[in-house]
Amino acid sequence: MSGRDLFCQPRRLGRGAALTLVFTSVLVAGAATGSLPVGERRATPGETRQAAPTGRHEEVARAAAEAMADGKSPMEAAERAVSRSGDRWAAVYSQGEYEEFEEALDGEYTGVGLWARQERGGRVEVTKVASGSPAAAAGIREGDQLRRVDGKNVDGRPVTEVVSLLRGDATDAPAGTTVRVGLRRGTHAWTETLRRARLSTDSVTVRHLADGVTVIRIASFTKGSGDTVRTAVRQAPADAGIVLDLRGNSGGLVTEAVTAASAFLDGGLVATYDVDGEQRALHADAGGDTTRPLVALVDGGTMSAAELLTGALKDRGRAVVVGSRTFGKGSVQMPSRLPDGSVAELTVGHYRTPNGRGVDGTGITPDLEADTGALRRAQAILSGLGDVP
Repeated sequence: MSGRDLFCQPRRLGRGAALTLVFTSVLVAGAATGSLPVGERRATPGETRQAAPTGRHEEVARAAAEAMADGKSPMEAAERAVSRSGDRWAAVYSQGEYEEFEEALDGEYTGVGLWARQERGGRVEVTKVASGSPAAAAGIREGDQLRRVDGKNVDGRPVTEVVSLLRGDATDAPAGTTVRVGLRRGTHAWTETLRRARLSTDSVTVRHLADGVTVIRIASFTKGSGDTVRTAVRQAPADAGIVLDLRGNSGGLVTEAVTAASAFLDGGLVATYDVDGEQRALHADAGGDTTRPLVALVDGGTMSAAELLTGALKDRGRAVVVGSRTFGKGSVQMPSRLPDGSVAELTVGHYRTPNGRGVDGTGITPDLEADTGALRRAQAILSGLGDVP
């Protein structure tokens, strides 16, 4: 799963709290592609955000209130209640963490601009550096190894902990604070002091291949990403197909995923979901491009809102899906505010694809399995040549 130090990685990850989002999912360690999990994209459908807490939400809120009355930590009490619930996607966030997650969905984050993954042997390797970021200004390059962060050896540490150190989560470090990073490139070892900054997520990138195919990659569904996809589709060459690259997409704003679906559908159902047993539906806008050849690329890091989009395109017969089985996060979480300002999110339902298929725990199986060379296979499909050996 691809990732970067954008969006906040919850500090309680090391204490076992699940990472959650509504129709979105936090990047989870250990997903198929193995890259650094660092994205948190959160947002609730407005109707859900305004709903009054019920059931287990009330239990968690009660535990937090009783702890506060006894002079104990409301968050810790809420976390214990969440843990007892058996809800694998439930979590409790501090007020600051929740606000930072929501800021990230607006397309900005605080960080140094590194993507990374853990290699065999426990080494942490830089896989990408954001253009114009503090890391880029310091000359850090793809392939460099991260060895130390603020004096702490990161070899063998879970990449989630490395992310937390880079972001300064332990002290809620804001933009402008510094972090010392020890690196190695071949036999050369050195240390850089990076100043954290507010950076753009650039969640959608567009490129045109030599054969005229347009590749639209969506890293996550942040504010405005759906409209960016629609613009890219309108501007793509009329005589060529489109590859919608959703590999490593951890999810995001479900409304943006629906808008992205609207780029390829002429109205109709995108997904159904339930909230405490009440059935609801999401529909695409009319007027999308329904004729241009389309291939969607997915993998084990394709999660939540990205799976919602994939399921809609697949079930509606709009795209050929290529890659490997998606992650399988199809549950709906609802947030509620606790007495100390922290936020608890508990699962209240699940969504289904237009054909009524559940995604949670099963994922979406592609039409064509392709662990390697997926883009090349997509180009072959779009050119009418079929599969490539």
